[in-house]
Amino acid sequence: MLYFADIQYLWLLLLVPLFPVAYAIFRKMRRRRMEKLGDKALMERLMPSWSRSRGWWQVSLFSLGFAFFVIGLSRPLIGAKLKEHETKGAEVVIALDVSNSMLAQDYSPNRLERAKLAIARIVDKLRDDRIGLVVFAGGAYVQLPVTTDYVSAKMFLNSISTESVPVQGTALGEAINTSARSFSAQSEKSRAIIVITDGENHEDDPVGAARNAAEMGIRVFTIGVGSPEGKPIPLKEGGLLKDRNGEIVVTRLDEDILKQVAEVGGGAYVRAGNSEFGLNPIIDEIRKMESEKFNSVVFEEYDEQYMYFFAIALAFFVLEGLIGQRKSRIRLFGK
Repeated sequence: MLYFADIQYLWLLLLVPLFPVAYAIFRKMRRRRMEKLGDKALMERLMPSWSRSRGWWQVSLFSLGFAFFVIGLSRPLIGAKLKEHETKGAEVVIALDVSNSMLAQDYSPNRLERAKLAIARIVDKLRDDRIGLVVFAGGAYVQLPVTTDYVSAKMFLNSISTESVPVQGTALGEAINTSARSFSAQSEKSRAIIVITDGENHEDDPVGAARNAAEMGIRVFTIGVGSPEGKPIPLKEGGLLKDRNGEIVVTRLDEDILKQVAEVGGGAYVRAGNSEFGLNPIIDEIRKMESEKFNSVVFEEYDEQYMYFFAIALAFFVLEGLIGQRKSRIRLFGK
């Protein structure tokens, strides 16, 4: 598995295609200046040693060297060896509502981003527990199967948006059923589902789904996101979401259904706040459950690979420096 320790430096790769563009503009401007000085053919005869192609070789080699340098700067790592790892903990599947109502700005910047931030903080605190992610709106999908790979969990979490599920709605029951099917075969006792949603406009039977999960030994916790008085839903293109009658849609937290789901599911309901989102007390409750042993194959350590990319980059830079603008007697790079 390839992993970048400082992935933010990869944004510098966007500069690579700009180098040949800038050089082409420079060549064009220089050609115009030469044309102003006199006849183009005459100027070329006065400079017989000047090479047209060597400049392109230089910019090409520099671009390649820069690309490899940036990749090295981002510190690529490769798993050195695999090891069977035994842990004791619980399996937790977080079902996150990604319907458009989660764009309401009860929290800063909105409900969905605030929920993702809270989940990321919880992932940072996990040690031996296994975590999975399910996203739902009009349907429910497994975003990440249960795993102890917390780095991947945060990567998948960052990619979640309201476009992660193509059909809008709030299929709360389907989200619980999908989450219940996501647990590993190793898990029998310490299993929990945490549903994060505003609970509004549920389209199926979430209470029945929670009851079925409880019968399977899975506890269902719910976190209510939003406010009872409600907030409008902002649109990406600007403005607010309106119904068919042109009225602004206001999305409100439906606590009643979430309390019922948590009660039937043997869990607890927590209303998310601005300072305490509600995940911490639920995680504390889950840790009181009987821990189970899990066996997994993981990378025990990583090997640094940056030095190889720096070496390739240096080779390209040296080649670029050895090529001048003048022709040599040995014509390796054309005219």
